[in-house]
Amino acid sequence: MRTRLAPLLGLFALLLTGCGDEHGSRAQTDDSKSRAREVAEAWDGSRAAEVWRAGYYPMADVVQLPDNAFRDEHDKEAYDAQNFVLEGELPTGSPETGKVQWRRGGSLTLPLMDAQEAYGSVARGGNDGPHLTVTKAELGKTTLVTTRGPATVPAWLFTLEGYDTPLKRIALAPSELPKSPIGPAREVPTDWLMPLEQFIRTGADGRSVTVLAGHGACDDGAVVHALETDGSVVLSAAVVGTSDGDCTSNLLFQTVTVKLKRELGDRVLLDAFTGAPVAYGRQTQHG
Repeated sequence: MRTRLAPLLGLFALLLTGCGDEHGSRAQTDDSKSRAREVAEAWDGSRAAEVWRAGYYPMADVVQLPDNAFRDEHDKEAYDAQNFVLEGELPTGSPETGKVQWRRGGSLTLPLMDAQEAYGSVARGGNDGPHLTVTKAELGKTTLVTTRGPATVPAWLFTLEGYDTPLKRIALAPSELPKSPIGPAREVPTDWLMPLEQFIRTGADGRSVTVLAGHGACDDGAVVHALETDGSVVLSAAVVGTSDGDCTSNLLFQTVTVKLKRELGDRVLLDAFTGAPVAYGRQTQHG
């Protein structure tokens, strides 16, 4: 069934699949190529690109687990359910700001998340199942991958009972994303353009990116193509193998690895559908 995609996908049921694929095995449509070029031209040399390159945008999980986590399935279940028990009091009177220090040079001062907010972001559970016990909390530092490369950032270190190293929660919120110089694509057929769901990781050599892409229950899956310029990499996702006929409205997800001609570096990674940067984690909004 060849369908059209409205900018809002929240009407679909969300099901996760573990399939992987590499781009390039299926041809990209002319309309999709044209849209990717429009997005690249809008961003390359723009004020939005300057703001993005100057900002702090994590490209890895802001919660870092203790070494050798987890001891057993009960601890893993507790973490997944965000079931924590706090022994004692959380620190108060922390600094109002913290600094990001990039390994390649440069720094940025941002508002610092206090211990209560950081703890609340990981300890949202409240059921009677297994739990992890926090015995101490203190402000420290850790290393995090960002769009500008590795950086040293402030983090709240939560000591967990039974673990030799702490659970770390990054203590800074990302910079506000700049307003995109181009709006999202209008309602289009899914077999030539779909919005990406999220960025997952960059390859060890920087010459590939892995993203989460959506597709339907009655097609052959998702494919993602890349348009590379000096300033950006525009990813165009689409559904392949669609057919006519009735089909359920489930939205399935699969990971897709996209090979690049050269290292991503400080180029902006963009979604051709939204016209905006592809964010780490489930942060993108369609529309």
